[in-house]
Amino acid sequence: MNAYEEIRCKKVAVYMILHQCTVREAAKVFNISKSTVYKDVTERISEVDTRVATRVREVLDRNRDEKTMRMNMAKLANRAVAKS
Repeated sequence: MNAYEEIRCKKVAVYMILHQCTVREAAKVFNISKSTVYKDVTERISEVDTRVATRVREVLDRNRDEKTMRMNMAKLANRAVAKS
């Protein structure tokens, strides 16, 4: 990993921690692809700073949990509409 990638992944991870944002929101702010942000904050950051990697993992897990809840609520709403 080159110096630019190290700096970028650290900046993206710290931004996500401070703003509690999603991968999509961080990608938009830094003008890079979602896949690059995801790779930065899941794989590369652990090579740069393990403490930051742990904290950004918590943000990613929270975002996943919220998405799962929204999907479950949508399923319940669809079932309620289908039954009526």
